[in-house]
Amino acid sequence: MRRRVIGLVVLAGLVALAAPMAPAVAKYGAFPQKADGPVNLLLAGVTPQYDESAAVWPYPAKPEAYTGNTDTIILAQLWPDGRTKLLSIPRDSWMNVPGYGWGKINGANPHGGPDMLVNAVQALTGLRADGYALLSLRAVRDLTDAAGGVTVDVPQRMKYDDNAGKLHVDLQPGRQRLSGEQAEGFLRFRKDNLGDIGRVARQQLFLGALVNQVKSPLNWWRLPMVVSALDRNTKSNLTRDLSGKVLGAALSGPKVQMFKVPGDFGWAGNLSVWRVDQAALRALVQQEFRDPKDPRNLSVQVLNVQAPGGSARRMKARLDALGYVNVTTGNSAGVQGATTISGPGAARVRADLGFGQVTGEAGPGADVTVRLGADTPAN
Repeated sequence: MRRRVIGLVVLAGLVALAAPMAPAVAKYGAFPQKADGPVNLLLAGVTPQYDESAAVWPYPAKPEAYTGNTDTIILAQLWPDGRTKLLSIPRDSWMNVPGYGWGKINGANPHGGPDMLVNAVQALTGLRADGYALLSLRAVRDLTDAAGGVTVDVPQRMKYDDNAGKLHVDLQPGRQRLSGEQAEGFLRFRKDNLGDIGRVARQQLFLGALVNQVKSPLNWWRLPMVVSALDRNTKSNLTRDLSGKVLGAALSGPKVQMFKVPGDFGWAGNLSVWRVDQAALRALVQQEFRDPKDPRNLSVQVLNVQAPGGSARRMKARLDALGYVNVTTGNSAGVQGATTISGPGAARVRADLGFGQVTGEAGPGADVTVRLGADTPAN
């Protein structure tokens, strides 16, 4: 009887510990699985929007709709063996945002939602995002508290008060355990003369510390609370299949490496921006983030045989946006009713195009040859 009572008490304790993550399990629950290759997740912290019509000051935050600027943008690549590579994208990165035009990348979300943000990140990096997660401002505070605090080495004296933003930072330099409120101030501090790049460095420092805190066996009992905190502060399009692949990678690690989009401070009109070094970024992506089995690394030749005018150019633009790095175009004489795709990786290219027939070997000078036929859509 005594053993039975003890067993029931332990079971009740486990149920109580696991209960907070029940909503997340209901939405994303999946068995861990090994992916065929890396999974890319876009993580973005969204700034709150304030009710300027309120009769009180400071203005209260509106209910979170995840429509604000993205002050934190990270592309996380998770490999099946547990390697995790984080690419931090400075929020002031100046680029031609697809569907909007030239501007800072952190303006993509308010102008076109997460789809525009995803497309902007893909266009900038050449890496496809398999899913996204937008995190509210409250996420840092709740995640830190759920993890029992996070220990970081504060690099300098941090003293800053922003009454309008309800931000009060007062940290001494040195190694210390930060509460959720302190962690939020640590990440949002903006008086170090480095602006956005200083925040990126602190984001990476904090994320590394948070990962170490959560993966420690002494803190596994906190995982349900961490999962719950993440779920209630997140808007995501993760599917169960993708969640299973993420879990599979997480159980094998994680072994984290951190990178930043290379560039330098500059100006666009009267705006202070981050000028991305495109050549250095391409080299970084090619060396650290490319999957050698990914056909997007292959040379692809798109030939217009019997398609509407401009089809090869439009197809190249489409493949470029999906992360293909070596696409050329041309014309070829002949009669071709159906589009054909040939060469190694042809099946994957066909999946990205959405039409065509996989057949034969590629033509000379390319790994994959796409011959556009009369079945090619006009736009």
